[in-house]
Amino acid sequence: MQELTHFINGAHVKGTSGRFTEIFNPATGEVQAKVPLATVEELNDAVAKAAEAQKVWGATNPQRRARVMMKFGALINEHMDELAELVSREHGKTLPDGRGDVQRGLEVVEVCMGAPHMLKGEFTDDGGPGIDLYSMRQPLGVVAGITPFNFPAMIPLWKMAPALVAGNAMILKPSERCPSTSLRLAELITEAGLPAGVLQVINGDKEVVDAILDNETVQAVGFVGSTPIAQYIYGRAATNGKRAQCFGGAKNHMIIMPDADLDKAADALVGAGYGAAGERCMAISVAVPVGAETADALIEKLVPRIEKLKVGPYTAGEDVDYGPVITAAAKARINGLVTKGVEQGATLVMDGRDFSLQGYEDGFFVGPSLFDNVTPDMDIYKEEIFGPVLSTVRAGSYEEALELVIDNPYGNGTAIYTADGDTARDFAHRVNVGMVGINFPIPVPLSYHTFGGWKKSAFGDLNQYGPDAFRFYTKTKTVTARWFSGIKEGGEFNFKAMD
Repeated sequence: MQELTHFINGAHVKGTSGRFTEIFNPATGEVQAKVPLATVEELNDAVAKAAEAQKVWGATNPQRRARVMMKFGALINEHMDELAELVSREHGKTLPDGRGDVQRGLEVVEVCMGAPHMLKGEFTDDGGPGIDLYSMRQPLGVVAGITPFNFPAMIPLWKMAPALVAGNAMILKPSERCPSTSLRLAELITEAGLPAGVLQVINGDKEVVDAILDNETVQAVGFVGSTPIAQYIYGRAATNGKRAQCFGGAKNHMIIMPDADLDKAADALVGAGYGAAGERCMAISVAVPVGAETADALIEKLVPRIEKLKVGPYTAGEDVDYGPVITAAAKARINGLVTKGVEQGATLVMDGRDFSLQGYEDGFFVGPSLFDNVTPDMDIYKEEIFGPVLSTVRAGSYEEALELVIDNPYGNGTAIYTADGDTARDFAHRVNVGMVGINFPIPVPLSYHTFGGWKKSAFGDLNQYGPDAFRFYTKTKTVTARWFSGIKEGGEFNFKAMD
């Protein structure tokens, strides 16, 4: 069995704790590797080494740091297929999804090539007689990223690229379920010219997370995961005086208006609801058709599309629509929620609980489920299922549909399908959600904008990637400078000139 490592000071380092966790092949249910879980001492030692390495890296000019990103981006492109297979092997997602995972991370790296522009300060000439004012953005020092299993390449890249190009050192703690991609990315960015120690990849569980939050040298923490853990990390980080951006769960709705193109809406719902086995924080898990006629027609169009979905391992080829979920526990939880939905009165139109794939009976596969007549008091509506389950909540009017989204405690993403510009504009302005799609099912912004939800989907004032990332990973210093030679009168300094 393969034994993975940490990545410290530019090299792979074996763990010393003697504690490991198993990494499964989600398609077969077999253990394929084990990863060490670091001790507090290992974490603190890695932070100390990162702090030393950051002194030189932080003093390196932004243009040279950007050149490392340029080489890093080229290496990611060169190794795209290898990275995608690493993602798929540990996560279980299809190879096209794996490539998409890497590609969306790469796009943030590409934006970070423009760091010299993003890190520019401001200047005011002659703010007063002989007085100039200017600001500069400076790195925080050592920062940390704690990333989830569902995007093993994308989210580590969202964290590491802006943090590093801004001059910080980073402690990256990837999900212990899918750590191999982060370890490979660490190798590639070292090959691109990042000095040893500036990026440390530390594997671990809650013990290491708490050590990161309590380490005084770590100045900021970025996290993506479930809402309860996001709240916990944000609170503990804030208590310890750290900056924190913590992104949690979601319950994303798509409103389908009577004037919508139902074929396009149905195609969008199938892709957004079942792609990546529903293990996406931007997945559409709730369809809200407006009017009984719209709802009936939508269900009629969804069923044959869902029936055609091909579920299988990533090794089965490019035409697989989605793969297994991450663990046996995740499969059991998803199936349990489907059962609870039936018990609570929802109409189960399609049942994926008994799905089994020949030759992969021990894999963590879950078939697609579709519910109709779901109500907001049901568990399948209230909880983030994080699986291939789509719930349909019928609304009698646009206002009723909008209120569903507004009243939901989560605010990550939402969408509306309509042919009416006034309705779309009203929706975009009134809905209290961070990312909005208009005739677009998964509204993840391009990398030169910024990603972030509202309400219980996000904790902290600044979003991921884009301009907000550079604000988060730097601190602003403002200098007020006065040169006396500019305001002399008769050879003597004129203090009245300052009035």
